Amino acid sequence: MTQNHPRPRTDAPSPLHPLDNPARSSLTGPHARFAERRGRILRYPADVTPWLALPDVPDAQDWADVAALAGPGGSVALAAFQAPPPQDWEIVFRAEGVQLVDASVDAAPDPEAVPLGPRDVPEMLDLVARTRPGPFLPRTVELGTYLGIRRAGALVAMAGERLHPPGWTEISGVCTDESVRGQGLASRLVLAVAHGIRERGETPFLHASASNTGAVRLYESLGFRLRRRTEFLSALVPATLPSADGTRRPSLR
Repeated sequence: MTQNHPRPRTDAPSPLHPLDNPARSSLTGPHARFAERRGRILRYPADVTPWLALPDVPDAQDWADVAALAGPGGSVALAAFQAPPPQDWEIVFRAEGVQLVDASVDAAPDPEAVPLGPRDVPEMLDLVARTRPGPFLPRTVELGTYLGIRRAGALVAMAGERLHPPGWTEISGVCTDESVRGQGLASRLVLAVAHGIRERGETPFLHASASNTGAVRLYESLGFRLRRRTEFLSALVPATLPSADGTRRPSLR
């Protein structure tokens, strides 16, 4: 007689390292308060960050739940996750990345760095639009500490915290206005954010595009080391999805 085995709980502990599926580790851990759920799928609110989290080994039902969350033609962003989407999902963006972890970072506070909060979001969004460090949305600042450096009152550099797997915190949103590049502001802010993470007893890590060799060299010079290579991708939910009998049906919310 065939027995029905229940699907694992959405928040079941993963046998993998927390950084192997960092979005899921975050949303089942310190960032659980942000989690929007459908079945075993978790995601951040759309105005916080675009990352979506699947189980370590997603099945067809998981991808159906992803489609229901995103809606027909919706875009799905996967960060540092290895499983590809189904073949009929159109991949619109793919980039090789690297995951770097603190090996010997000389973390230290910076006297010029100031905390940034919700009131600073318009300036932060403006700086991000000019420098394009990666996804930063109106509520991203809620994910953790953000620090900035101002010159003549204007925000010219910032860095902060994003994904938060248990025991780890990702440094993200590192950007510097073109007018002050070459002054080491990004390095100083990374070290200052790393200091705050270390003070909580956690370990800093970060992601970078593998093609951005200058940034990778900078982070390595600060004491980060390569943990693994990964990729970032964005895919579109197809307008119709296969059903159990092989026919296709519209993907529904």
